[in-house]
Amino acid sequence: MFRVTQFMQEILDPRPIGPRRNPPGPVVIWNLIRRCNLTCLHCYSISADKDFPGELNTAEVFRVMDDLKAFGVPVLILSGGEPLLRPDIYDIAQRAKAMGFYVGLSSNGTLIDETNVDKIAAVGFDYVGISLDGLKATHDKFRRKPGGFEAALGGIRLCRDAGAKVGLRFTLTQDNAQDLPGLLDLMEAERIDKFYLSHLNYAGRGNRNRKHDAHFRTTRQAMDLIFDRCWRHVRAGRPLEFVTGNNDADGPYLLAWAQEYFPERAEHIRQKLLQWGGNASGVNVANIDNLGNVHPDTMWWNYCLGNVRERPFSRIWPDVSDPLMAGLKRSPRPVKGRCAACRHLAICNGNTRVRAWQTTEDFWAEDPGCYLTDEEIGLVGSEARHQGSEVVVTP
Repeated sequence: MFRVTQFMQEILDPRPIGPRRNPPGPVVIWNLIRRCNLTCLHCYSISADKDFPGELNTAEVFRVMDDLKAFGVPVLILSGGEPLLRPDIYDIAQRAKAMGFYVGLSSNGTLIDETNVDKIAAVGFDYVGISLDGLKATHDKFRRKPGGFEAALGGIRLCRDAGAKVGLRFTLTQDNAQDLPGLLDLMEAERIDKFYLSHLNYAGRGNRNRKHDAHFRTTRQAMDLIFDRCWRHVRAGRPLEFVTGNNDADGPYLLAWAQEYFPERAEHIRQKLLQWGGNASGVNVANIDNLGNVHPDTMWWNYCLGNVRERPFSRIWPDVSDPLMAGLKRSPRPVKGRCAACRHLAICNGNTRVRAWQTTEDFWAEDPGCYLTDEEIGLVGSEARHQGSEVVVTP
């Protein structure tokens, strides 16, 4: 996850570099249920509106939570499917809050209404993320649900009015990029705290539909817009939270933006980006699915590291006998191709390994989702490869 606002604030008010501090344990994104009332085109868990057998029961969830807490996990993001379809979601969330976890809820928002918003508010979620993948027609097409946009927006408004910190979640593709400016306008008009832009990752239906992934030109234009909006709010002294995910080239791209517009701050931003360290899958980000299987992150659902019914998470996560985990935890990672030669490797950490694996069956191949040019990553002469004008644009 790349916290754009945090780096923009460093331009305006730089703070001392200081030593790098690693979190005590990974953020755990926990898919408590696979059932969902929607069947979205980019769903990594391939959820559907049916029950999936074998899911962890309440007692098992509580037992895993005890292990996670003892292991130093600071954050639980409760997800699905649609987590509000799980009858014990409030019990789980309240227990997690009582144990001292930062607790987030990741929802499609369509099931939030007057009958349950007070329960959601009473939990005291630290953050409620609700997905809007475009304006009305676009969102309903992506979510394959007529009326889905209005229902999700209604859920957002109810959470906001109940005092919950709520944010928009948006997955960028070639088919919805045109709605991004309107969504950012909507964020401001509705007084929403946070905007999360997720680049498409090649998992689940997102892998099946990867032909719709944003062209590099589109990605760069989207990031330019995010930077522009974020900087405008930071400069005005009312910073909203802008975050991106699933493409760690966003870090070096922000560095190039700083070098162009704030060259006196560029070295400071570079040092802060090195502290950030890029992709954290298998290190500071983890996933537990609805059956208790552990994955390096949510996009690795077809790669299992172990199951919490058979072995505690606290023993699965440090185990580097698995070749993928061994490589993810290495520094630098054993990446190949453009990633290995990139001068920004220490910033992005090789980007997202899932896209490389899905397209080449090699964990460590270059990430085909990197939208930086050969010139930007420092490839010259015989090392440089032609990149078509359709997808490469200088800033």
